[in-house]
Amino acid sequence: MSEGSVPSTATRADGAIAGYREGRTLPLRVELARQFGRRRTQVTLGLLAVLPVVLLLAFELGSNSTARRQGGLVDLATASGQNFVTFALFASANFLLVVVVALFFGDTVASEASWSSLKYLLAIPVPRGRLLRQKALVSGLLSVLGLLVLPAMSLAVGLIWYGAGDMVTPTGESVALADGLTALVLALCYLAVHLFWVAGLALLLSVSTDAPLSAVGGAALVSIVSQILNQITDLGSLREFLPTHYSTAWADLLSTDIDWSNMAAGAFSSLAYGTFFVLLAVRRFARKDITS
Repeated sequence: MSEGSVPSTATRADGAIAGYREGRTLPLRVELARQFGRRRTQVTLGLLAVLPVVLLLAFELGSNSTARRQGGLVDLATASGQNFVTFALFASANFLLVVVVALFFGDTVASEASWSSLKYLLAIPVPRGRLLRQKALVSGLLSVLGLLVLPAMSLAVGLIWYGAGDMVTPTGESVALADGLTALVLALCYLAVHLFWVAGLALLLSVSTDAPLSAVGGAALVSIVSQILNQITDLGSLREFLPTHYSTAWADLLSTDIDWSNMAAGAFSSLAYGTFFVLLAVRRFARKDITS
């Protein structure tokens, strides 16, 4: 080799540099650490953990009456620890948890674009499909964590303050602690499946815009509009095609005689919508001209 010449780099038959392994790019642990280190992740999980305490203070400061044994979920919230966690989940499922999932999925790619770091990630190079998959997996893990933090903290606060008595349902039935915890786990599983359509839509919006707020707000807005339309009874059976029509189907678990039909229909609807949105997101990201 002559003095001052640049040594050649060995390449594979497909043109990649020898030693390059796409499976080693952007490891899941690295992306998870990056997202955990972000302020928005810490604040979101922190607020979910603090919310049960805020609800407890609201109940304690708002009324001095003893726990009721009849009425709706709000009236029964202080009847036992189980009632408290059920109310917390019911109050947050249709908006707060939707926003949390929309935040983690809608911000994941759009934030990289807004920071002008997306093109550098792809230039490492991280294949587009792998980058989107890793970010979606981390967003899913964070969403599930948020979905667990709220009821876990609510259950702890409720059991400490209101005791481990039977849960009293709006129909007057009593549910033992073991059965109530089983119903809670099943409710969380259903909500995780139901919110898949929000995750898919937020991911699609995230790869379609460079503004994270637009992606997050867009997914939340679609959910709000769908809930409003679901209240219009004149739409009749057309409401069954709305993605939020079965959002409260998990409440059927509060009965001793559980009807699984609504939850089955809701799970199918969410999986169908979510899969459609994810496929569109993959197609959109694969063809997108990355300039930011």
